[in-house]
Amino acid sequence: MTGQIIPEGFERQSRGSPLTDPWEPIYQRQTPDAIILGLWLAKPHTNARGFVHGGLIAALTDKAMGHSCGHQLRGAVSLVTVGMAIDFISSAQIGQWLTVETDVIKTGSTICFAQCLVKADGATIARANATFRVVKKQ
Repeated sequence: MTGQIIPEGFERQSRGSPLTDPWEPIYQRQTPDAIILGLWLAKPHTNARGFVHGGLIAALTDKAMGHSCGHQLRGAVSLVTVGMAIDFISSAQIGQWLTVETDVIKTGSTICFAQCLVKADGATIARANATFRVVKKQ
């Protein structure tokens, strides 16, 4: 979508992937404790009923929580998702600003726990939690 104002503090994400490339542009805001993802919802983000697809939400929550754990571990490791649960609370529509706001619960040498809220124009539409295996970079 063109002409959308990007909220203050957000910039283009620094870590894309082949899965999320079709959903660009995706933005991030880095805090001392987490990476917050954001994007303007558009048609490529929707399901057949015209609201945001649950698969997009699941992928973005996994991405935000994993990147936030990596951020707290100072990027010295890789993370692999071991388990994730998500609850869909409401829906979001084209034109809304979607954010994924993560809280890292605990990081360790072998495992990391995180949870997040997904918001559309500030209203919570999903919550998720995940466990990640910490893998040393080679």
